Amino acid sequence: MQILITHGSLARTRVLRVNRWQLGCGLLGLIAVLMLLSGTIYNLVFLKAVREGWPVVSQVVKLVTRDEAAQRERFMRENLDAMAQKVGEVQAKLIKLEAMGERVSTAVGVKPEEVKAISKTPARGGQGGPFVPFVQSAAGGNVSFGQLQGVVSALDVETDQRTDLFTLLESRLLESRLQALMIPNSRPVDVPVGSGFGFRSDPFSGRAALHTGLDFPTDVGTPVHAAAGGMVQLSEFHPEYGNLVEIDHGNGLVTRYAHNSKVLVNVGDLVKRGQVISEVGTSGRSTGAHLHFEVLVDGVPQDPAKFLAGGGSTVASGKPARGR
Repeated sequence: MQILITHGSLARTRVLRVNRWQLGCGLLGLIAVLMLLSGTIYNLVFLKAVREGWPVVSQVVKLVTRDEAAQRERFMRENLDAMAQKVGEVQAKLIKLEAMGERVSTAVGVKPEEVKAISKTPARGGQGGPFVPFVQSAAGGNVSFGQLQGVVSALDVETDQRTDLFTLLESRLLESRLQALMIPNSRPVDVPVGSGFGFRSDPFSGRAALHTGLDFPTDVGTPVHAAAGGMVQLSEFHPEYGNLVEIDHGNGLVTRYAHNSKVLVNVGDLVKRGQVISEVGTSGRSTGAHLHFEVLVDGVPQDPAKFLAGGGSTVASGKPARGR
């Protein structure tokens, strides 16, 4: 691109050559100058006109700014309405969770006072009136940002309370599950019962005597399983019980496994339901290979058949081995 510059008919003409890059840089510089000039004029002229109340310019500027403010307000209003709708949906879900929590707490056995103790913001004095969700109350009029912020804060507190409640319910469910695991309702050996709980003729003296457990006659070496989870509190040889194992299941509940040929656990071991703890034998005061199984509550023998699942009191036919 060439630009010819002359000062008159007799003056020498000058030729100015400009390439594309120079032309582009020049245009960009011109645009930057124009933008800077327009900003300066806006700040020096229009804003001054608004502050000082110039007749024409101030009215034009006010119309422009009023339109911009209206657009911003309309945008904020639409967003606030959408947020209010979401808050209303969260409120409805929390109400369902509250009803579910009450049903589950009743089923688990959580006392009402325990549920009330979870509340961090207890109400004072009498209260009442129909429940109107926030989204419905907001539909009747414009909701402000302050109102929305207050409701969100209240929902945050209520969410924490629901979380605490379900944490308590989870803890109680786990506690119930652990208690169920500690109840000796699994057979230590899968054979019929030979001699039940109660009075019988003593196999050695022939006199009537109390049999404090169940006898499971089976072969020597048959694995003996823990009837429930617990901790081994005794593992020793007893003159009458022979090789004896006792497991403490908590809450005063103890199971006893006697006449073993071999003991596979030690005092202090934690065992789980079904774990092999010994092998059937005929040690101690016994007439043949069998397992003598007892359940004690606070040291008092109970009928194990009441604890065992599947009818543990069924007596086998034939002549069973018997012992203490």
